[in-house]
Amino acid sequence: MNSMSQPAKTGKAVRLLILLSVLALFVVLMLQTAAISRNQAVNELQQKTEADLNRYIITVQQKLDRFNDLPKLLSTNPDLLSVLPQAASDEDNQRLNRFLEEVNSIIGASDTYMMNRQGITVAASNWNLERSFIGGNFSFRPYFNQAMAGGSGSYFALGTTSHQRGYFFSYPVYRGDEVAGVIVVKIDLNDVEDQWNDPLQDILVTDSDDVVFISTRPEWKFRTLTPLAPHDQRRVKESLRYGNNSLIPLDISRRQPLTDNAEMITLQSQQSDTSADSDSRQVQDYLLLTQSLADAGLNVSMLASMKVVDQKVITAMVQVAFVYIALILLFLVLRVRYRLTSQQQEFRQREHTALEESEARIRAIIDHTHAGLITLDEAGAVRYINPTAEKLFGWSADEIRGQYLNPLFSDTARIICWRYIMDETTDTAELTTEVGALGQDQQVFPVELTIGRMSVAGEKLFMLTIHDITERKLYEQKLRDATEALEYRVEERTKDLVQTNARLVEEMTQHRNTQNELIQTAKLAVLGQLSAGINHELNQPLTAIRNYADNAKAFLKAGRLEPVANNLQEIGGLTERMAKIIHPLKEFSRKSTNCVEPVSLQQIRDGVMSVMYGRFEKENVTVMWPDAVGETWIMADRLRLEQVFVNLLTNALQAISGQSVKEIRISVERVKDRTEIRVLDNGPGVRDPERVFEPFYTTKSSGQGIGLGLPISQRIIESFYGELRVRNHQTAGAEFLIRLPTAIEKAAVDGLALD
Repeated sequence: MNSMSQPAKTGKAVRLLILLSVLALFVVLMLQTAAISRNQAVNELQQKTEADLNRYIITVQQKLDRFNDLPKLLSTNPDLLSVLPQAASDEDNQRLNRFLEEVNSIIGASDTYMMNRQGITVAASNWNLERSFIGGNFSFRPYFNQAMAGGSGSYFALGTTSHQRGYFFSYPVYRGDEVAGVIVVKIDLNDVEDQWNDPLQDILVTDSDDVVFISTRPEWKFRTLTPLAPHDQRRVKESLRYGNNSLIPLDISRRQPLTDNAEMITLQSQQSDTSADSDSRQVQDYLLLTQSLADAGLNVSMLASMKVVDQKVITAMVQVAFVYIALILLFLVLRVRYRLTSQQQEFRQREHTALEESEARIRAIIDHTHAGLITLDEAGAVRYINPTAEKLFGWSADEIRGQYLNPLFSDTARIICWRYIMDETTDTAELTTEVGALGQDQQVFPVELTIGRMSVAGEKLFMLTIHDITERKLYEQKLRDATEALEYRVEERTKDLVQTNARLVEEMTQHRNTQNELIQTAKLAVLGQLSAGINHELNQPLTAIRNYADNAKAFLKAGRLEPVANNLQEIGGLTERMAKIIHPLKEFSRKSTNCVEPVSLQQIRDGVMSVMYGRFEKENVTVMWPDAVGETWIMADRLRLEQVFVNLLTNALQAISGQSVKEIRISVERVKDRTEIRVLDNGPGVRDPERVFEPFYTTKSSGQGIGLGLPISQRIIESFYGELRVRNHQTAGAEFLIRLPTAIEKAAVDGLALD
């Protein structure tokens, strides 16, 4: 066992070593590719950036050269001396201002103006604007001092009046050999920023102090490429060259020199799409190239994003990795192909050996199978018979081999077999049937016969599979007898169930009729309890009718017809009042239609109060209904729901009969698709809440009830797919909860029907 495991361990170690070598070679190849491709990409980026930088410098230089000699040319105009040191007249001053305005418009400068020896502006092209330079003193500017010294001057700064960036060209104006003033042309270099639209390159123009005053990135303006010394920063601020800007250095965290004018930097800057007070910042690598404009005193820098270099490095690494992996895969394919060829040869050898073993196993299986197997040749003669078939038919293989099927099967079975053998159209279909077989003693016994075709070495053979089904036939006969007996018993039982079902239907019908009669009886019982209040309500109008009738007779005898008519009119009004008192009782007492439909709680309140208001008034009971009764709609039958409320309010009235203050409160709450209605009294509560809905259970004294009101009410609510519950409230009294399906308003339903 150890001798076998040792080679396996050695092979596993060799494969692991090869895998590690391949991975190490891949890592070295990737690192080398990254280094070479990065150097090449950096060189290409540097060449492109240098070309773009030169192109930009040429553009800036051309613009500066265009305006460089304009102040010298303007200084030769004799009209300039007419306002130096000050204008002799307003007409001279106005003429010179208009001249400078026209010149400024023609040459396309930002501003053109002239100062006297003290640095005070005496004429300007923007004389008629709010930001006019006239009267401004710019003697502190270097370009003024350079011109006063007798030479041309140039300077870049942020305007103290306009607060706009500009490049200033100056030249002295001579009166004889003496400098009488200075003419200045200011140009705008901002358009250079707008013309540059390469998202991967940024332009910086700095002065001799490395202060950025032109940039394609607005957040970099008036910042420095290198930190300024305190005295330099103080000097720049005192010159007002860049106004009140703080001149903070750019966040350059790394510098790697490449050549004299090129270096790699890592710059941290705020993202341009975020607000000024946001903390969202990004770190990016740039290639920084810088060249000087010696005559202008400016430095032009270009920052090229290293994203292009990173992309080229990644692309090169992906390509090399793809080639490397492809070579590895090719090697593996060739190796696998070689192994497959070797394995195929080994497989053929094993297959031959396995085939021989398989034939031996199949022979053993056939010989020991529980089914009889007989092989026939193309002519229908027995070629082979297994031991099971020998036992089944009682013939030995030597006795039956070469014979036809006559000794083995009955005439019917032989006909079926010969038809199958002679039928050339059934090449693949098998035939399974039940036939009679013959034993050596010529006794017939049932078998299941399956006959099919097969081809062995190009020879057509027939295979017969025989199963003895004698026991199965006996079981089937017993099953048929049992089935017939069961069917007879089922038929008899079905007759009994039909009769029982008919009796149950009849009993349910009687139960339903009894329940409806009980409901109607309960309603009439409630009406009986309310008769005293109704009698009190009817006595008053009846007494008034009698008085009006007696008065009418007296007036009629006296011949006074007008009072008679008034009395008869009053009698008619009283009869209408009596009809209104009796009508709710008639509605309440009649049988319901059992139709569930949208019902407003206001309808229920009006019907119930019209029936019971007499008793409430007599007992001095306060009934408080919610304000939203008109907006509360439920699915119910109005008359049966009125009966439920009459029962609940009657019980509450009887419960609070002994209280000094008698109150019944009805509240409504919407819970999902259900409406909950609570009836709360201030009585002593329910003695046994679990039994109040049992039929004939009552705690009332004799004559006040038989214990059917609440059970009937619960059945009515359940018929509306709702529920009725009771509990003793935590403060005092009993609280009945009616939960019913919520309905939309009937007006809305009618509107939908009309639509």
